Amino acid sequence: MDHSKMIDMVHKYVEAFDKQDISIIRDIYADDACVEDPVGTDTHNGIDAICEFYDNALSSGAKLELSGEPRCAGNAVAFPFQVKMPGIAIDIIDVFEFNGQGKVNSMKAYWSDGNMQADE
Repeated sequence: MDHSKMIDMVHKYVEAFDKQDISIIRDIYADDACVEDPVGTDTHNGIDAICEFYDNALSSGAKLELSGEPRCAGNAVAFPFQVKMPGIAIDIIDVFEFNGQGKVNSMKAYWSDGNMQADE
């Protein structure tokens, strides 16, 4: 997959949170995708479970801000960002893996309690 298209998908992901638009999330992910957020927790399998997970995140008022450039390799892109919610900020690195149709078929989020701080 073209690296510029993977990076465009990262920006669409950020846009989904900015606009609180679940249809963008639905467009990004493959029907049989899985999301593990954070890594080590139960996965959300399939588009319906993924949209339910993101509905909760979007309704929380969370906003994403890239904190570095996305990095592409093979069929994957990793990107650092900060999620900001009222009173809290979390530094996260997400990894998207893409299928042959250019949809995200796997997302893993790398963060833990140590990456959270109070946000004013």
